[in-house]
Amino acid sequence: MSEPIRPPKAILKPVGRAIAQFGMIREGDRILLGLSGGKDSLTLLMVLRHLQRHAPVKFELAACTVDPQIPGFDPSPLKAFLAELEVPYFFHSEDFVEQAQRQMKGDSFCSFCARKKRGILYTVCRREGYNVLALAQHLDDLAESFLMSAFHSGDLRTMKAHYLNNEGDIRIIRPLVRVRESQCRAFAESAGLPVIPDNCPACFSKPTEREHFKQLLREEERRNPHLFANLWRAMQPLIADDNRGGALLGR
Repeated sequence: MSEPIRPPKAILKPVGRAIAQFGMIREGDRILLGLSGGKDSLTLLMVLRHLQRHAPVKFELAACTVDPQIPGFDPSPLKAFLAELEVPYFFHSEDFVEQAQRQMKGDSFCSFCARKKRGILYTVCRREGYNVLALAQHLDDLAESFLMSAFHSGDLRTMKAHYLNNEGDIRIIRPLVRVRESQCRAFAESAGLPVIPDNCPACFSKPTEREHFKQLLREEERRNPHLFANLWRAMQPLIADDNRGGALLGR
């Protein structure tokens, strides 16, 4: 195949720094990417595919899409795209709505869906022999989680950049933690990536708490252009990992 579209340096550089800072990728890793089909996970797919070809540390890469069988979500274009990239692709389809009606106990459907997807991704990792799960949350996601936790539970928490799951057999990495959502959107659009519209229709059907904090941050950033740089520094103790070693790229 021809050389895949190269992500811009504005994305590759912060990804490289994050991988080095948190020791995310090591020689011989087998990485499974959770691929929703949204702009963020497709951006991470292209970044990891580029690094797989050009970085000095060798690792394997595959992707997995979990289809919750929600009306409006059609991930079918991803199969041909992954085949073109020559990236192994796994697909799991399951009726989350029916299960949620039976199993949910006061939780939101979004939380239920997220837990189900994570469990399925862990299962695929174990079944296929992948020791690393890559997720596509970016700096905006971390900032929103940080504020939601502080505002609603009085805790200082956000997503970890790199950590080991409770069972101790899978490392979870988030290489986009230094990348802005707007950068993912711009790259996905300019590269013509096959973004699946409304890749979580249940969440898009009504305003969510996360959307409220997204708007809050957007308004504040208009007043303070250094907002996300400051939040990045403030969140360092919260996102640091205990799995350092074997970094892929230099700072």
